[in-house]
Amino acid sequence: MYAIALETARGILYLHQDCRIRILHCDIKPHNVLLDANFTVKVADFGIAKMIDKDHSPVSLMRARGTPGFLAPEMWLKNYCPVTEKSDVFSYGMLLLEIVGGRKNYDSGANDESSQVYCPLWAFNKVKNGVSFTHEKSG
Repeated sequence: MYAIALETARGILYLHQDCRIRILHCDIKPHNVLLDANFTVKVADFGIAKMIDKDHSPVSLMRARGTPGFLAPEMWLKNYCPVTEKSDVFSYGMLLLEIVGGRKNYDSGANDESSQVYCPLWAFNKVKNGVSFTHEKSG
């Protein structure tokens, strides 16, 4: 899992810094991290990706792009802050929480009173209470 997380980060870094035309993926999530027969990571699905100017200018979006539970706040809150490659980094962090926690990032079917609804709240409560949260079975 460590190698998968590291290779995914390298793929995102390539899109943001090394690619001839910089790309903001806009939908980093487990379904878009593919593994080949050798478990080599391929970041996939660029259907909603945006090109980024070389001068690191923020990207203008007319509507939110991405998957609930992985979207950075600036993707759906217009006046929060500009959309940059940091939005993909936020989504990658949410992906890491799924890998480490062994559970879905966002469970729309969970009880609203439960911290199972949103993974960052669940992880925060685990850390606050001094409980390990690695690879717990989700119910």
